[in-house]
Amino acid sequence: MTADVRSSPGPQAGGAVPAAPRPGDAVPPPAGSAWRAGMWSLPEVRWDTAATLLFAAGGICQLAGAPPWLWWGLYLACYAAGGWEPALSGLKALRDRTLDVDLLMVVAAIGAAAIGQVFDGALLIVIFATSGALEALATKRTQDAVRGLLDLTPDQATRLSEAGGEERVAAAGLAVGEVILVRPGERIGADGHVIDGASAVDQAGITGESVPADKSAGDEVFAGTVNGTGVLRVRVSRPAAESVIARIVAMVEQAGATKARTQLFIEKIEQRYSVVMVAATVALFVVPLAWGVPLQDALLRAMTFMIVASPCAVVLATMPPLLAAIANASRHGVLVKSAVVMEQLGTVTQVAFDKTGTLTEGRPHLTGLHVLPGAKLPGAKLPGTEPTRAKPTGPEPTSAKLAEQRLLALAAAAERGSEHPLGRAIVEAARAEGLTPSQAQEFGSEPGRGVRARVDGLLVEVAGPAHLLGNDGNREGSGNDASAARLVARLQEDGHTVVVVRVDGEVAGVLALADRMRPGAAGTVTHLTALTGAAPVLLTGDNPRAARRLAAQAGITDVRAGLLPADKVTAVQQLQARGARVAVVGDGVNDAPALAGAHVGIAMGRAGSDLALDTADAVITRDELATVPAVIALARRARRLVVANLVIAFGFIAVLVAWDLLGDLPLPLGVAGHEGSTVIVGLNGLRLLRDAAWRRAARPAQP
Repeated sequence: MTADVRSSPGPQAGGAVPAAPRPGDAVPPPAGSAWRAGMWSLPEVRWDTAATLLFAAGGICQLAGAPPWLWWGLYLACYAAGGWEPALSGLKALRDRTLDVDLLMVVAAIGAAAIGQVFDGALLIVIFATSGALEALATKRTQDAVRGLLDLTPDQATRLSEAGGEERVAAAGLAVGEVILVRPGERIGADGHVIDGASAVDQAGITGESVPADKSAGDEVFAGTVNGTGVLRVRVSRPAAESVIARIVAMVEQAGATKARTQLFIEKIEQRYSVVMVAATVALFVVPLAWGVPLQDALLRAMTFMIVASPCAVVLATMPPLLAAIANASRHGVLVKSAVVMEQLGTVTQVAFDKTGTLTEGRPHLTGLHVLPGAKLPGAKLPGTEPTRAKPTGPEPTSAKLAEQRLLALAAAAERGSEHPLGRAIVEAARAEGLTPSQAQEFGSEPGRGVRARVDGLLVEVAGPAHLLGNDGNREGSGNDASAARLVARLQEDGHTVVVVRVDGEVAGVLALADRMRPGAAGTVTHLTALTGAAPVLLTGDNPRAARRLAAQAGITDVRAGLLPADKVTAVQQLQARGARVAVVGDGVNDAPALAGAHVGIAMGRAGSDLALDTADAVITRDELATVPAVIALARRARRLVVANLVIAFGFIAVLVAWDLLGDLPLPLGVAGHEGSTVIVGLNGLRLLRDAAWRRAARPAQP
């Protein structure tokens, strides 16, 4: 049986907010052999792999005592494979009268080889080639996800002529004003307004609501959303290039293009450092020659200077703490995509959360059973009882708990044939109570209303309050209608979705449902407030009532509801304009522009849309919110270690360079000092690999 529909207090069409698609609706990223083929199509990956293999082979041959010409040849081949691209990039920058760290690394590597330290140079080449390959992979994944988002819109749609004829046409070619027919289960081909029919439309990929939205004449619908059980006729209101989905894609691409490229600390000073180092090396070679120093001596001093001044230790001062923090975080359910992202996480000063699927589980749960006074609830199977026909005659039990169980059992029996999320939530709640719903007869569902079925001889109807309360055109409202209406209004004001149960034409009770907050959400909010010094913000496309109810439970006071994707980006920009470095945590398509534009974007891994996962800088693979403050705290410690390592690295460089310039630094001692500083900063950074580092980061911060 196809899904039924009922009313919900969510945002109406026209105020809809793009949000997370359901896992089955999103376009999957390239996987398996297709993704591997796409990965190997990148030249950066191919050359980095070659350089790494050649470096490993050279190291094995050197340790095994092979002839020097063999491992020297392998190392030089590593230079060629991994160094040609950064060398070309550096030469292009040099043509523009700038020096960058790519050229500096190649020159340092060549200088190392020139005085016999070919291993050091090859290690530098591999580090930079791997960094470039990872950046290229991340870029390709995001571009593929953005392009794949457009596939949410169907390729074809059924266009209706003025005479009522049907024609299958390309959805991209639909013009404003044309009418399309959308059958049950189909994706809507264009943004437009319903002119005829009623149905429930699953627009979780656009609005973020956890239940389908009722649509009837006059309501707005969006391309790529899924029609329920009814048939809709929709008049196109926007061309394909201006649809909500297309605008989301454009915003993600624009955010990616305009977001400043954040660099590691060493990259921020690379220009000045490169100029000074190259100038000093040239001076140390040329000036002594002018004073009559032999060529070999001048070259040896210059190359010694280049070795001791080369930023090997500086590079390792930066990378090991960040990479160790990345590895530690990944073991505990947070995938941080790069060292740059880990550095950015350490500077976050405020966090903004999406609601549905992020702070909440993203699906409705039964939160309240309300039996109306005088309701007649016979004939439901309850634990420890027999069906009504087997029960002896006598007065019905008057226990409030028993009455609630009867109401739930009847509603669950009627909903057993339903595929609607609210129906599934009611059936799951009955099972959790240990109830055994009777087998329903004459089951039927009506688009825009709900379900009705005969249960143990009783006609049970479960639908939205708009359809079961008051005068429905066939009868006068019952005495319970007024009290039920007051109860419904109160529950909806508190942000609940409400359904009404009617038995044999009389309103018997009201069921309240709501999305459930994730475990630990309130503790996460408290931890983040203490850690960053600023309370988190809630940015959601859901209705204000539901948003306020959830925010109150989580301890969030700054609530911004009913937001379109562009509104979320604007909200993030407003926070950043006040000086905040904002991390956005979300899971949906509508969150992608904000994730891309934020200082750091963090996606929920299990329920997140493909676009959100690929746009985000970090992914919470286990959907545990408590890992958000933990990874921020770990990143802050990594940044502190980076600073400490840079002090050590530059201290060694300063001492060795001064010795070489002012005295006579023996080459072996210079190499030993250079390598010793590299080992020290490397080991210091690797301290973050320990589980104790994560436990310390996960410990709640003190305000």
